[in-house]
Amino acid sequence: MHLKTPSISGGRFRKQSKRAAPVYIACALLLLLYTQIDHFERFQHTPGEVLKRVLAYQQPMLRAQDTKFPKKIWQTWKTDPLEFEQRESERARTWPQKNPGHRYEVLTDNNDLDYVETHFGRDGVVYRPDIIETYRTLNATIIKADLLRYLVMYAEGGVYADIDVENLRAVNTWIPPQFNESDVDLVISVEIDEPAFVNHTILGQKSQSFCQWTFMTKPRHPVMMRLIEHVLHWLNEVAQKQAVPISDIKLNFDEVITGTGPSAFTTAVLAEMAAQTHRRLYWDTFHALTQPVLVGNILVLTVDSFAAGQGHSNSLSHDSPNALVKHHYHASLWPSRHPRYSHPAYGMVEECNWEPACVWNWTENTAAFDGLSFDDKVKLIKEKEQIDKERYDAEVAEDEAAAKEENERLQAELKAHSLEPNNQGVNKRSRRKIRHPQKFKHNENFKSSHQLNKPTRPVILEANPKCEYEETLAFEPIFRISTPV
Repeated sequence: MHLKTPSISGGRFRKQSKRAAPVYIACALLLLLYTQIDHFERFQHTPGEVLKRVLAYQQPMLRAQDTKFPKKIWQTWKTDPLEFEQRESERARTWPQKNPGHRYEVLTDNNDLDYVETHFGRDGVVYRPDIIETYRTLNATIIKADLLRYLVMYAEGGVYADIDVENLRAVNTWIPPQFNESDVDLVISVEIDEPAFVNHTILGQKSQSFCQWTFMTKPRHPVMMRLIEHVLHWLNEVAQKQAVPISDIKLNFDEVITGTGPSAFTTAVLAEMAAQTHRRLYWDTFHALTQPVLVGNILVLTVDSFAAGQGHSNSLSHDSPNALVKHHYHASLWPSRHPRYSHPAYGMVEECNWEPACVWNWTENTAAFDGLSFDDKVKLIKEKEQIDKERYDAEVAEDEAAAKEENERLQAELKAHSLEPNNQGVNKRSRRKIRHPQKFKHNENFKSSHQLNKPTRPVILEANPKCEYEETLAFEPIFRISTPV
């Protein structure tokens, strides 16, 4: 009789595998722990802390099953609303005025860390000591501002808007009637839609992006956690590359854009869309968008919704019925600390504001500059300096005239107020300082020097639309200051 004997080698292999499995798992965990340790950090983690950090990274990104968006409006700024300057106050007032049923809160330089420690500490929405430590260490204000918005929106949700964004239409009108609010967890808008420049050396990485200065989300949205994780990882990479602690890293304009700004925001959104739809998305899905589109639970509005009046990307004026907010850009001073590339003779290509002929001129002229004689280079640089001086002088004169006009208006108001019967004067507690108007505001009529030098032939930029990715003013404050708990 033939007996079927089991495979000896196979049986031994299975037994050995079972015995060795815990060893393999332990080795894999140790390797993972090692890779998670930032050897350039000022404060080293204990093994237990590292393990908690690893487990925090590995936890599933679950969103709250909310059918309604929280009625909260968030902004961040250096000071609380009672100390806002005139322009910040004017923009900020529009949010509670147009949305009386919403809670309005401003996080400031005095309470932001407390908020992060509360919501990402042991009793917070998620225990992430690595987030708290990184935020506490950061000195780059724009990076902190970007990270803070993602943290707040992950923890509580609602509407986020930069301090220089004016609300034009009530938040409860932002979701078009053809969409059910219960199906939407994140509302965003196209900002830059210029795919023709996707291969441009400087403009390429910024040519296709969603708006990050205004958006609306429900709590715990995976996009917010994707951004938080990305920012922490990116900061550690930069610190290691520069061989400095995170507190001492130096960043240029484009590094900010791609690290924490609109480009990073866009990458996270597209990644989450792909995860939800199980298919790869390309920018042509959002190019020249004329109607809102829902991808997964992410509603993408047209460029006019949050980014009207840009002068590019087919955006219309703020009179457009689709315009929901108006960005005034007066708080966007961070580029002065993180400069763009500026050619000595032709300046910054961003001054072209995506106008094709201007971009081609700049690209052609800068490419040919190195081949010019020394005298020709000096001549072009002097011409550029003269144009810059004329522009600066004109802007200073304009600002001085505006300041004089504002001063005369305020003096007239104070005089009229003091002449009213039984008026004991303006309440000193309601007075606030007004800073001199910004010196360097954008002048749309300025023709930059690189527009004056026409190239002999245009540069053809290869298109790839399928690329992946101390006067005083009396006023009555209307703001409610909330202390994070």
